[in-house]
Amino acid sequence: MTWATATTRPRKLPTTPGTAPGAGPGRDRKLVDHGAWFLVLPALIPILVLSVGPLLYGIALAFTDAQSGRTQPTRWIGLLNFRDLLHDTLFWDSFRIGLLWAVGVTVPQFLLALGLALLLNQNLRFRWLARALAIVPWAMPEVVVGIMWRLVYNPDAGVLNETLRNLGLGDGRDWLTGLGTALPAVIVVGIWAGMPQTTVALLAGLQNTPRELHEAAAMDGAGAWRRFRTVTWPAIRPVALAISALNLIWNFNAFALVYVLTNGGPGGRTRLPMLFAYEEAFRYGQFGYAAAMGCVMVAVISVFLACFLVGRLRGGDA
Repeated sequence: MTWATATTRPRKLPTTPGTAPGAGPGRDRKLVDHGAWFLVLPALIPILVLSVGPLLYGIALAFTDAQSGRTQPTRWIGLLNFRDLLHDTLFWDSFRIGLLWAVGVTVPQFLLALGLALLLNQNLRFRWLARALAIVPWAMPEVVVGIMWRLVYNPDAGVLNETLRNLGLGDGRDWLTGLGTALPAVIVVGIWAGMPQTTVALLAGLQNTPRELHEAAAMDGAGAWRRFRTVTWPAIRPVALAISALNLIWNFNAFALVYVLTNGGPGGRTRLPMLFAYEEAFRYGQFGYAAAMGCVMVAVISVFLACFLVGRLRGGDA
């Protein structure tokens, strides 16, 4: 054997026992990626079929003249539905009512839930029972909540009017059919029904706050308000912002609760955008026009979410 052949002969790389030639970190990473996709696929398919698919179909439907009971084929009409929507005062009135409803429910809901969470975070007797009772409205279906509150607001034998009569504050009134009382009455129900969810989220944030910080602030002479402002609120701020944003979106998209309580009445005073779109689609059969309304609502919510996420990123929240 010459010196040239000895130095140019390719060396055989050692392999670990049980490993095939050609296997390496890159091949193992590909196997892991394929395995991860295989595990995620059962959860991804229902999302694509039940969420993404109908969303894309609804967006496409908004550019057509789809109607119920038509014998002629559906035609592509471009932006005609959106042009008509810009001049539909009833829709924009429902949009304004939806914003009033969403803000009117979300803000008091958060403030009351924050106070309740601070109370339930204290070392009180029967705290476990109070926590269990606080989430009862959350466990009830919205239809059941609506029926229950219709009985409370009943003008003849409702609990509210009977209480007012017993206190000598008048003969009561029909809360859900009055033009000036329908929306406030429905907002009260929305606050009551959604407050447990906000309370649970804020209570989880409070329990993750180290007690040593409160003790150190108390030793420095900080009062209750100062401890809340400098210790408690910075700790629960990310949770508070996230749950408030979600509540605002959920309340804006509310349907079942208001539908059971008032069906959008009286005189459209509680007709939220989702109720308006529902009526256009399933009462009047204007599927394409109702889909255009849905697209507008999705666009508004998307803009709100984008602003929220940008604010979170600029604020440095994880």
